Amino acid sequence: MDMRRDSKAEAVQGEGLDSLVGKQVLLFCLNYIYLGKLIEVSESFVRLEKPSIVYDTGPFSTPEYTDVQPLHTCTWYVQRTAIESFGLGK
Repeated sequence: MDMRRDSKAEAVQGEGLDSLVGKQVLLFCLNYIYLGKLIEVSESFVRLEKPSIVYDTGPFSTPEYTDVQPLHTCTWYVQRTAIESFGLGK
């Protein structure tokens, strides 16, 4: 696969998902939006602690999401190939 990028851009260690380990993150994925504390990042998956699915974010300007449903377990794995975008959660 031919990867193209700005010739001035450099890969910086500790950026992206790695920089969010230990923080509450929001993962926009192919089918669902996941919320939880990011506790592990591997080549193929990320692991969330106290995971939830966000069914309705509501306005992003409000302090809470409108509909968040906790999952039935303490940790949850999400395939990295399913993640469309990510960032800090509320």
